[in-house]
Amino acid sequence: MPKVRTKDGKIIRFPDCRRVPSIITGLGEYFITLNSLLQKDATFWFRGNADLSWPLRPSALRFTSLSRRNKALNLLNDFKRFGELKLRKTPNSDEEFKWVQLAQHYGLPTRLLDWTKNAAIALYFACQRAIDEEGKEKDGAVFILNPIDLNREAFPKEPRIFDPNQDAELIKEYLELDGAKDEKGLKTIAVDPPWNSERIMLQQGVFTLHGSRMFTLNDNQAPSLVYVKIRKEYKQTLLDELERIGINEMSIFPEAEHMCCYLKWRENLEITEDDK
Repeated sequence: MPKVRTKDGKIIRFPDCRRVPSIITGLGEYFITLNSLLQKDATFWFRGNADLSWPLRPSALRFTSLSRRNKALNLLNDFKRFGELKLRKTPNSDEEFKWVQLAQHYGLPTRLLDWTKNAAIALYFACQRAIDEEGKEKDGAVFILNPIDLNREAFPKEPRIFDPNQDAELIKEYLELDGAKDEKGLKTIAVDPPWNSERIMLQQGVFTLHGSRMFTLNDNQAPSLVYVKIRKEYKQTLLDELERIGINEMSIFPEAEHMCCYLKWRENLEITEDDK
C-alpha cells in the first residue's frame, strides 16, 4: 500500500486505488455519492474496513513469511477432520469451495476476502471502531468494486462473475495453491458463492478469491476499484442513521451473542471506567 511519513516520523498507509473526494457526514451524502459512481446496469460489490489502512488482502496471505502463509492455508485439513464432530452438517469431501467458505465463516484464515452486494452493510462495517497504538480512533473506508471488470482482467475471454459449480475446475486451481508468490501466477477473481448459511444470506456475502500473482487487491488488477473515506468523527452518526433503517449488529449477525451485544449497545450499557 502507498505510505507517507509524517513530520513526527509516523507512517500513514493509504489504499492503492482512487479515492472518491466526497465527505460523508450522513446516509444522504453516502447514497448520493454512490449514485454518482455506479453505472445503472453494472454490478458492484462493496467492502467496509473500519481502518482505512487495512489492505484488501485475505487473512491467510497477510503473514510476511511463506512458512506461516502455508501453515494458515493447511489449517483447512484440520478443520475438515474436526468438523465432522463440531458441525451439524458438513460439505461433501469433493466440495472444496464449500469447505473453504465454511472455514472462512468460522474465522479460519483462507484465500477468500469478504464483500457484500449491500452498500449499507459495507458502511456498517466501515463505521466500527478501530484504534491505533496510541489509542486514537482511525478513519474507515468503503471500497467499491465491479466484479465483472476484475474477472475480465484475469480472464479476458470470460467477462462474468465465476460460479463455484459452473467454474469448479478453475476455482480448484486457486484452492490448490500454496502461500508462495508467482509473478506469472493466477490473478484475483470474483466468485458468487452459494448462500448456505443464515449469516452470508443476511450480509449478502460474496468473495474475491486471491491468487498467487498479487495478494493485495489494487487498481492494477481491478481498474474500477475506488474507495470512499469514512471519517472517524462521523462514524457514530452514520451508525445511528443505519440503525434507523434496520442495519445493526442483530440484523446482519444471526447468532444469539450478537443479539445480546446489540441490545447492550442500543441501551448504551457498555462498561465504562466509571463503572469499574
